Amino acid sequence: MSHVTIQNAYLSVAVDLLGAELASIRDRASHEYLWQGDARFWVSRAPILFPIVGGLKDDRYTRGGQTYTLPKHGFARTMVFDIAEQTESSVVLTLKATEETRKSFPADFLLRVAFTLEGRSLAVSYSIANPTDQTMYASIGAHEGYSCPEGIEAYDLLFEQEETLETCELDGNLLNGETTRVLTQGSVLPLETRYFAVDALVFASIRSQSVTLARRSGGRSIRVDFPGFPSLGIWTKPGAPYLCIEPWCGLPDETCSSGAIEEKRGILTIPAGRSLTRGHTISILDV
Repeated sequence: MSHVTIQNAYLSVAVDLLGAELASIRDRASHEYLWQGDARFWVSRAPILFPIVGGLKDDRYTRGGQTYTLPKHGFARTMVFDIAEQTESSVVLTLKATEETRKSFPADFLLRVAFTLEGRSLAVSYSIANPTDQTMYASIGAHEGYSCPEGIEAYDLLFEQEETLETCELDGNLLNGETTRVLTQGSVLPLETRYFAVDALVFASIRSQSVTLARRSGGRSIRVDFPGFPSLGIWTKPGAPYLCIEPWCGLPDETCSSGAIEEKRGILTIPAGRSLTRGHTISILDV
């Protein structure tokens, strides 16, 4: 079995055991809300970003005098998760440290990802357990791509609060320390392809804990609530009919980063013997 499916009276959701990646979000009329992948643009749908978000300077970091290598967004998206619990409307998937993961992330961990349907909403919860006697440094992030059949310029992003949004400029996979303003004292960001000519919009800090992707002409609307995630990425490939809304606990390295994991901007600190939980909720508003 490569997928698991959960459902309720409103939605049917498929999750791939590879990467614990969402594969489908459909309503009872079989309308698909999740991007279904296309090699011309992006083959993924909703990878989980762990144990880092974004890229590292030279793909490397240091801890305790040792140097380790990690690819952009980490390794969880390439690993097969186990089913720990399952009901008709929920499933919990787990990933444990292995001999291979310790080569790039020298820590024991247990990552639990829970998917739970609640009415017209899908709650996604991440729990990172640190069973060791040393502090763990890690990041967690979501990367769901939402289908925009008419193209992204037919949609707006509606922020929960009025924002002045500054996107962090990118130099390859790294933040270069500069920002560009894309919204001044407003709550509606009309989507434009030009925003993604370089890569993503990266909001290192925002006030809102919820955004809604809404078709300007009405009818198709998806809200993502992300309390506890201080940063937000927005991304697509120019010309592609999807938009990724990415709540992040973590950020890409900066071009001036020291490389020390404990000094990494946005990194989470998980004390010995403790765990940390974050979650976001995806709500289909036009069911």
